[in-house]
Amino acid sequence: MSNPWEEIKLDDYENHMSLDSVKQLQTMNAIMKSQFNDYPVDSVIVFGIAGGNGLEHVDRDKYRTVYGVDINEEYLRVVEQRYADLSDVLRCMNIDLINESDILPHAGLVIANLLIEYIGYDVFKDAVVNVDPDYVSCVIQINTDTKQWVSDSPYLHSFDRLDEVHHQMEESELDAAMNEINYKKILSHKEPLPNGKALLRLDYKKD
Repeated sequence: MSNPWEEIKLDDYENHMSLDSVKQLQTMNAIMKSQFNDYPVDSVIVFGIAGGNGLEHVDRDKYRTVYGVDINEEYLRVVEQRYADLSDVLRCMNIDLINESDILPHAGLVIANLLIEYIGYDVFKDAVVNVDPDYVSCVIQINTDTKQWVSDSPYLHSFDRLDEVHHQMEESELDAAMNEINYKKILSHKEPLPNGKALLRLDYKKD
């Protein structure tokens, strides 16, 4: 059976995420500006790049290579069109992290925002080990309502199948998983969202 993310239309995803009642696209964009700028690296790989939100913050003087990874080929086509000005540094890669993480390239920084929820800690650890970055910066969603982790919106039914692959995230469990592969937490920062949820940024450095 296909991964649910291969079937979700990008317009539905972005329209849902940018609603005033959700505001995750805007919040994530601000977080990504810091993620791209905070560490002394010249290459980065973004897991689950979707439509490329945040790529406008890439400093061309800093980055030699920016890899954008997603399981959805259509998302990657949109990214290449939207960010044609980054074509000399941007490399889009259609990779299923659950089954193909062994073909990931090396990069100095891994960014994984709202992604670990859909692949689980063990798959994420394998992906990080294969990339072997100096730094890892993640965003996970903190849910006050465990019954409905997708915010209510007119686009809600576009995400019906995500229950098949969703894993509830906990900061302590992610810390433990990263410690197992010798990454230590260096940042924890929570951004509240309008609907009672929050985005939690967690950064790690290779020990």
